[in-house]
Amino acid sequence: MRLHKRIDWFVLINNCFLVLVGLICLIPMIHILAVSFSSSAIAATGSVSLWPKGFTTAAYEFVAQREAFWKSILVSLQRVFYGGAINLLLTIMIAYPLSKEKGEFRFRTFYSWSFFITMIFGAGLIPTYMVIIQLGLIDTIWALVLPTAVPVFSVILMLNFFRMIPKELSEAAYIDGAGHWTTLWKIYVPVSLPSLATILLFSLVTHWNSWFDGLIYMNNPSNYPVQSYIQTIVVQRSFATMTPEEAKLMATISDKTLRSAQIFLGALPIICVYPYLQRFLVKGIVVGSVKG
Repeated sequence: MRLHKRIDWFVLINNCFLVLVGLICLIPMIHILAVSFSSSAIAATGSVSLWPKGFTTAAYEFVAQREAFWKSILVSLQRVFYGGAINLLLTIMIAYPLSKEKGEFRFRTFYSWSFFITMIFGAGLIPTYMVIIQLGLIDTIWALVLPTAVPVFSVILMLNFFRMIPKELSEAAYIDGAGHWTTLWKIYVPVSLPSLATILLFSLVTHWNSWFDGLIYMNNPSNYPVQSYIQTIVVQRSFATMTPEEAKLMATISDKTLRSAQIFLGALPIICVYPYLQRFLVKGIVVGSVKG
């Protein structure tokens, strides 16, 4: 007797829809990559679609010679390193006590609401800018790192994950003489790697893609992170940091191909890192949001 496998139309339509959404997200990046490898004359006409025309690497050779671009990359790498480390450390140390029961931590509810209310109400740009000035952080890497040192959404994810860890593990550690500090770093953190990877990915993407704070907190363009630098080139079309020699080379290169090359190089690190952390991202969000 021949059995025919039934077609699950919902799964089929859902997969087709997700493929379509993926292509919609991918096509702009492919277009930018094609423009960056196209000749300046053809790119200026707007006839490049998804494949380079008049293939050339002149734009990337020009970017490779731009000291301002590589300085901005270095600033962004420093920001990602310091910001990611501080975000991860503070998230863990705040989420652990907030994950305890009310009998173990009497003021847990008060502190939880104190953090949560910051997600709804903010001081605003001007008070924040005044604080940064009073602390003397203008034109320093800490002006980009400290204002976002405690990501409250990540704290909520982490404390929910900590609550799901069986209490028997911590009780066994207490019986063996371990304190809270040892229990946190020897038990809670090792079993929370999916959520930690999720939080780290959120932090990396946020710090790497942020551009507005670089514009307002950095008076010297040489201190711009890469996204702020690209914003000045693409949106403001400012070439103030260009040397006379680079200005001469610009005569042989279209500003459209140059901007496309810098945009792609600016997005490349996240594109490379994301596939390795994506499986942790899905698992961490699902597990961390099960229990509120």
